[in-house]
Amino acid sequence: MPNGSNPDPRLAEGLDPGLVAFVDDITAAYGRFPSFPTLNNESRRRVAEAVRAPWARGGPILYRSVNRVISQMRVRIHMPAPGPLPALIYLHGGGWTFFSLDTHDRLMREYASRAGITVIGVEYPLAPETRFPNQLTLLADLVRLLANRGEDWGIDPTKLAIGGDSAGANLALATALTLRESNYGDALCGLLLNYGAFDARMRSESHRLFADGRYLLGGVEMKTLWSNYIREPGQRTDPFVSPILADLTDLPPTFMTITDLDILRDENLALKSNLEAAGISVAGGIYPGSVHSFLEAVSVSALAGQALDDGAAWLRERLHARA
Repeated sequence: MPNGSNPDPRLAEGLDPGLVAFVDDITAAYGRFPSFPTLNNESRRRVAEAVRAPWARGGPILYRSVNRVISQMRVRIHMPAPGPLPALIYLHGGGWTFFSLDTHDRLMREYASRAGITVIGVEYPLAPETRFPNQLTLLADLVRLLANRGEDWGIDPTKLAIGGDSAGANLALATALTLRESNYGDALCGLLLNYGAFDARMRSESHRLFADGRYLLGGVEMKTLWSNYIREPGQRTDPFVSPILADLTDLPPTFMTITDLDILRDENLALKSNLEAAGISVAGGIYPGSVHSFLEAVSVSALAGQALDDGAAWLRERLHARA
């Protein structure tokens, strides 16, 4: 509560108390910089990196974290123990436009430590300089390379999953669809989808409810980010842009972390239903009181810690148990 007599209306709306400091800190941090509309993309990226930097600090100390270049992209390989180990390819969020290996460093280390797997963070090219479908081509090539030569980087190539958050979850699912269409779907044994952007039409009730951005992601911002990624408006209904519209058959088992107070909530719930209708095993679900990006708040939020534990347990079972 801000004071003794005025309860925080966000708590009444269902915001988890452990996330109040995260929401307030991110909001205040952006307020210390010039307004985004006055900045060019490079300046906006520098601001976004500075705002997220405190939340990427701390966390597990691993056996090894190294930077490499694989399939024309910079990657960061987090290993909790000597390899070869099963691996999660992780794609950071940021609306295809922002963030990096650094902003998501702790999140990736948390998965590596909790699941006992290697996590390969990918610095894919950002929009609007690079647009759909170029990222998917590069990412599919990366998966194929790891599936064929994973031992070169201490990875068990028979035990690969791909995942990400927000725009990264969109890219992870679209990459899995791309691989399936090229008869390479068996390269993946799991998908980890954290509060992804799956419907560029932006028509859901949660978009209306949370459009003002009070829980970190707003409607105007999301519209801009989609426009950065696609080349022309007609691509909004391309199933590789909006996987909610895709044929989802023959995809690997999936874990979904779905946020509650988030414009993307309803499209995540709809995607979960669509996956299940297509015969795909889906674990996870909605985390009451959560907000967009809440996994990054693990240093202050028990809810984030629980969601990470749930996803890590699923990854451990999928990747370590696969014959």
